[in-house]
Amino acid sequence: MTASPQPASGPGRRAVVAAAGAAGLAAALTACGGSDDDASGSSVDSGPTGGPSDDGPSGAGSDGGAAAGAEPLASTADIPEGGGKVFADREVVVTQPTAGEFKAFSATCTHQGCAVKSIADGVINCPCHNSNFSIADGSVKSGPATKPLPPVEITVSGDSITLA
Repeated sequence: MTASPQPASGPGRRAVVAAAGAAGLAAALTACGGSDDDASGSSVDSGPTGGPSDDGPSGAGSDGGAAAGAEPLASTADIPEGGGKVFADREVVVTQPTAGEFKAFSATCTHQGCAVKSIADGVINCPCHNSNFSIADGSVKSGPATKPLPPVEITVSGDSITLA
């Protein structure tokens, strides 16, 4: 009697193809997952120039006093009126929709987790798939994102902005 041929040892063709596909998917998700090669803490500012009004700063968490022991994130003069600034190292974006009104949002896009990179024409821009969010309330201005940027609580005291 002759023995029937035995399959070759090692992974089969399907296993190799599946592993290659999984590796490609993992690489794609990592690329869009918001890993930021510029971890130096640099930020991007954008928008019209201007400063706070004489009315004094107001906005999310503005209680007139800085959080105990909190390191200032920025000066109010650093945030342009009608624009904002992305703080990549802190994963937050601070905006000034109108004079003296400061808002903060997560700098992580709600579509696929990429880091937002710039503010222009009243919107926060995600470079991965071109989602845009309002500087006033973080709402979606254009997709593919369907959820707003989550707000981040800040404290504005004098000309100092800190994370609450």
